[in-house]
Amino acid sequence: MQVVYSPEHARHDAEHEANFGQRVGLYELPIRAEEIRAALAADDDFTLVAPTEHGLDPILAVHDPDLVAYLEVAWRDFHAEAPDEREAFPDSYLHPALREGMQPGRAPATGKGRIGYWSWDTATPLVEGTYAAARAAVDVALTAASLVVDGGAPSAYALCRPPGHHAPRAAFGGYCFFNNAAIAAEWTVRSRQVKVTVLDVDYHHGNGIQQIFYNRPDVQYVSLHGDPDRAYPYFVGFADEMGAGKGLGTNLNLPLPEKCDDERYLTELERAVDAVDRFDPALVVVSLGVDTYGQDPIGDFALTRDSYPAAGAAVAALGRPMLIVQEGGYYVPALGQNVRSWLRGAAGLPA
Repeated sequence: MQVVYSPEHARHDAEHEANFGQRVGLYELPIRAEEIRAALAADDDFTLVAPTEHGLDPILAVHDPDLVAYLEVAWRDFHAEAPDEREAFPDSYLHPALREGMQPGRAPATGKGRIGYWSWDTATPLVEGTYAAARAAVDVALTAASLVVDGGAPSAYALCRPPGHHAPRAAFGGYCFFNNAAIAAEWTVRSRQVKVTVLDVDYHHGNGIQQIFYNRPDVQYVSLHGDPDRAYPYFVGFADEMGAGKGLGTNLNLPLPEKCDDERYLTELERAVDAVDRFDPALVVVSLGVDTYGQDPIGDFALTRDSYPAAGAAVAALGRPMLIVQEGGYYVPALGQNVRSWLRGAAGLPA
């Protein structure tokens, strides 16, 4: 299997997030991608390749142009007003109730104000290299998509960092800036005029992917995740969210309980795979998160590494071309081998 990787990810090197009012160490660190890269580089069944540049057009096909323009200058503008700060965080957010009954709000003129207009959580700091890293992650995803869609590979893996599945059309958050999986899916739909499924197996619901495609009949979104009644992102990911308009029926959420084990998870994954099979996509984009692992610090499932080859094999059994895009996974000591195990299962290789 070909693995697309860019060292540009390391330019997003923030160190902190705010967690329930406390300044804590950031979980989404450069070492995550390096641990995965090292595990795959040591395995002769994987070949690392560099991404090619794809420009802004595929991003603008998914994201609000004003968001894209903001992220390009966000650090510069914030840093000009707060030169002693290494990381940029909002101190207030545009909550819908703030302007209820009035005309829509507008982005403030100042860098300190605008970050709260475009961001929606306290876990996603901006630093000097964030935009470059996020752009590189998109190129990683699109290059891997091209290996499958244009090159005929049965599967390819995009080692994306920062991740993307929490980023909606017009905001950033959840460690995510550009929605790598959604951009690759949209690029495939537009270039090939086909249907695509995004199958999200990250512990956290991919609210951004759901929002982007919720009204679309040509992109299916299927997600297994921690129940939002207890799990981030809390406000999206419920089982009764099934799409709207022409997209009604193309959204399937499978919220799972605390301490979900291998047996329960693989049973629910079969339900997800069956739904994908019925939709009959030309490409399956897998948003791969291994924060489902039992020791992950920001998940509460109980999966073991033994589940990952079986999970990868279950998705591969669909017999459809597959693009695998890295999302979460934060228990660094096991991260590389957990991803490797999932990918080996997806490639039909011995665990």
